[in-house]
Amino acid sequence: MPAAVIGALALHGGVLLVQWLPRLPPHWCLGLLLLIAVLLCWRLPRWRWLAWVLLGIVWAAWRGGAAMEARLPRALEGRDFVVTGTIADLPQVRSDASRFDFRVDQAALDGKPVALRGRMTVAWYERAPRLQPCTRWRLLLRLKRPRGLRNPGGADSERSALERGIVATGYVREDAGNVRLGGPHWCVDGVRDAVARGIAARVHDPHDAVLLQAFSVGDTRGLRQRDWEIARANGVSHLIAISGFHVGVAAVFGVWLALFVYWLWPWLGLRVPRPQARAAAALLTAGIYSALAGFGLPTVRTLLMIAVVALARCSRRGSSGAQSLALAMLAILLVDPLAVLAAGFWLSFIGVAFLMLCLQARGRGLRAFLHELSAGQLVMTVALLPLTLWFFGQASLVGALSNLIAVPMVSFVIVPCALSGMLLLWLCPPLATPVLWLAGKLAHAQWWLLERMAQWPGAHWYLPAVQPWALLLALLGALWLFLPRGVPLRWLGALLFLPLLLPPRPLPAEGAFQVWVLDVGQGLSVLLRTRDHALVYDAGARYPSGFDLGAAVVVPSLHALGIARVDMLMISHGDNDHAGGAVAVADAFAPAQRYAGEPARMSIPMRQCLAGQSWRWDGVQFRVLSPLPGQPAGKSNDHSCVLLVAGRGGRLLLTGDMSLKVEPQVVAALGPGLPPVLLVPHHGSKSSSSRFFISAVHAPLAVVSAGWHNRFGHPRASVLARYAAARVPVVNTAVLGAIPLDFPIDAPAQREPGWRLREPRYWRE
Repeated sequence: MPAAVIGALALHGGVLLVQWLPRLPPHWCLGLLLLIAVLLCWRLPRWRWLAWVLLGIVWAAWRGGAAMEARLPRALEGRDFVVTGTIADLPQVRSDASRFDFRVDQAALDGKPVALRGRMTVAWYERAPRLQPCTRWRLLLRLKRPRGLRNPGGADSERSALERGIVATGYVREDAGNVRLGGPHWCVDGVRDAVARGIAARVHDPHDAVLLQAFSVGDTRGLRQRDWEIARANGVSHLIAISGFHVGVAAVFGVWLALFVYWLWPWLGLRVPRPQARAAAALLTAGIYSALAGFGLPTVRTLLMIAVVALARCSRRGSSGAQSLALAMLAILLVDPLAVLAAGFWLSFIGVAFLMLCLQARGRGLRAFLHELSAGQLVMTVALLPLTLWFFGQASLVGALSNLIAVPMVSFVIVPCALSGMLLLWLCPPLATPVLWLAGKLAHAQWWLLERMAQWPGAHWYLPAVQPWALLLALLGALWLFLPRGVPLRWLGALLFLPLLLPPRPLPAEGAFQVWVLDVGQGLSVLLRTRDHALVYDAGARYPSGFDLGAAVVVPSLHALGIARVDMLMISHGDNDHAGGAVAVADAFAPAQRYAGEPARMSIPMRQCLAGQSWRWDGVQFRVLSPLPGQPAGKSNDHSCVLLVAGRGGRLLLTGDMSLKVEPQVVAALGPGLPPVLLVPHHGSKSSSSRFFISAVHAPLAVVSAGWHNRFGHPRASVLARYAAARVPVVNTAVLGAIPLDFPIDAPAQREPGWRLREPRYWRE
């Protein structure tokens, strides 16, 4: 095996080891490991691979520690800072706010300088001016450290923040000192923004313009949630965000451009050798296009591979595909070892590695090209299926066919047409209009077909959360399946997919049930499962920006937990933090019965839940305790559906946002039985959880669903003091993430570790 490949794999192994650590090793330990690595290289050449592993550990730990230390200090969270910096990337302008990345150069707190530098994500909610890339601003920002929600099947936004180098998040405070200091000066993001505006001005259909902006310069700001769902259903998200294949097409365009120049001036061949000129032109055009695409990870990987081949050609040295891929990986890891935290790193390198290992060249010509194209899509679909399920919790069974159609159409027709239009925007703007019009029509036709294919069976395919051992077995199975012909029993590789496709599903026994109080920030959502039934109680919020916790948290959690059917959706009352995500859950699980405390406030038809309603699932009794029939109009919170769930081993009381006024009625309706585990009413507001209620319920455990550092101060210190005085332990989703509860038949209710503590990583708060 070439030394470059061994070195890349060893360095990658060391970098990866660090990402599984709950905390980073101290500096003296890193220094010792570095010394050992140097000694191995110097005295024991055969152990240089181990030196690469140790180097990867040291480098990744040092960079990870530096990134964590650069974050806003915990003691300064929630304070207002005056910061000066530059708008990076492309700002997003929505109806509720403008959002942008802000690269901070200076920061001050109470007039004193603060050592805070780096990239921040910022929202400007009220009276936001027109924001342009590369402009410099002085702003008053309220900041906090990056912190995300932790749920089964949910995205790890804190890992993403570390990989992107985000040191703080915040929003602009209303202040007369918020002023633009200068710019826009020239930068790549400014060019991307200009191209995007040029496309929008010349393509009349807004959605066609958005697609062209994504294909041309990686500008995905205009894509809706529905667009991403269609892309995922067809497995073509990589095409929308500009894939490495597009960079390869740009490199081929550079080769053709060089050939055209030599055709015009043949005498250039006497001064500059043609092979070296073609290689340089390919690298130059690929570099320019990668910059316009925003230097995404797949484009950087392809650019580095092209650079390796081009430099080898210019130096008249050979370079195999494996060496090029290994050198590209080495370059990325040495520049940014935290790139391994991004899904794109794995999908990009493993996908290309499978193509190199499993595809055999079959001559030249159209027939060979079509074979490689079709076989390549099959290899990529099967080989990347385990990783797709691991990172995104879903896959597409129609992805191979969708890519077989979309890849050549987008890469060889739409993208070249869009790139020609981009070039004409600078050279001859009037000629750009018909070219971009044609590219828009082609994109429209392609998207029409993808919309139809997204409705086919298997387009959205979900599996429970993938275990690491099942992921490794499936990757080995894919490799075995696509080994060269002649290898015996290749079909047995399919058996290694079984742990991935048919994972074990431990279900509650008859009379037992399981509960997950999800981490939905300042809101509520509870999942409950008996042996053969499932209930969703509340669905989190939906914000004006379009971010929907029902779609982003509740539905993925259900899929990750292996819950394929929801029998009932119950929304306690109409407040957004409880009901906002109901539409997304109802759409994903249409057969579910629907009940609500305030059906008139819901955007979808729901039945009224009333005290006295009851049913039984798998030996578990469900009983609604409130609101009473004919209850007079009053506060919305007092119309919350209060649900008591009773199994053979314990009970659970779901209270919504009920207030002090309703608590005596609920206590009277509880009836005899074991003290129930309590969902703390109204997130721990001072308007609920009276001493009488806490004493009467006598819960063995109380669970609060609240947002981290929320503006309401929930749970209130006075409320927590009342629970502490009654010796009731209280746990909070804001601290622990999603909280699993188990109610077995032969033991008291058990609280399992919160999702934030289940897989501790050094980047988690």
